[in-house]
Amino acid sequence: MEQTGETPSEPRIVVGGALVHGGRVLAARRNAPAAVAGRWEFPGGKAEPGETEPQALERELLEELGVRARALRRLPGAWTVRPGLELRFWAAELLDGEPRPLEDHDELRWLGPAELDGVDWIEHDREVLPHVAELLVAAGDAQAAR
Repeated sequence: MEQTGETPSEPRIVVGGALVHGGRVLAARRNAPAAVAGRWEFPGGKAEPGETEPQALERELLEELGVRARALRRLPGAWTVRPGLELRFWAAELLDGEPRPLEDHDELRWLGPAELDGVDWIEHDREVLPHVAELLVAAGDAQAAR
């Protein structure tokens, strides 16, 4: 029997990025599939075989938004999107570029801590909002200290 390096118990990873810049986080409105069209998420996508989670997030943000970003740290929690597919969120910082909705999204918004509840989040993304709010408060504190 050929060894593939994958076991059935290991889910495929999907990474979502809480892209923080200037004390705000980027939210992206889905335009497909129909089940989630019009709802908001943190951009990202599936990790490819052999890719680390940070590499996958950085690639996905470049493909979906046209920006260079750096994955900083994984946020607490993991969610089963469907059997065999697990969603994990990462904090990320914008390095270069102005985000544009190139793939899978039709609108982008930068949200501050008080605005996080102002959009209709996809359920999994809503569940990570307390951790994202902590990131934004910390980012705001760091800016104030400069």
